[in-house]
Amino acid sequence: MRMTTFSPIGTIHTQFTDPLAMPVQSTFAEKSMMAMAEIRDVFIDGLVGLEHFTHIILVYQFHQAKTPVLMQQTNLTDHEYGVFATRNANRPNAIGISIVELVKVDGNKIYFNHADMLDGSPLLDIKPFIPAFDHREEAGNGWLEKSI
Repeated sequence: MRMTTFSPIGTIHTQFTDPLAMPVQSTFAEKSMMAMAEIRDVFIDGLVGLEHFTHIILVYQFHQAKTPVLMQQTNLTDHEYGVFATRNANRPNAIGISIVELVKVDGNKIYFNHADMLDGSPLLDIKPFIPAFDHREEAGNGWLEKSI
């Protein structure tokens, strides 16, 4: 298999330094806890127009993830599931995604609410959240149906 490498476009700054004290998903994170992503200067032009969106998708590295575990017990159940049926950080490619509320773009800084990532997380990409494209009315919750 061909190897792929990514170079971070910036760094995410949050109040979370301990993985156990961090919300398990952005939807559970408090809105009042604002975080910030600092974008490398070379990518500032890529932010033009982002301020028009209310929510964005952050793609980042779980930089403190441990060795991947293919079968894992989650926080929401006592049953084990395969890593690809969970959102656990200990994955073959330690990549996270979070939908967050965009507060403002100021130069090379993006301020947002609902942070669920660790301070210092390398930011790999940003995409606008577009409800018409990203929402699926018919989507199911899989094995989580009984837990949420």
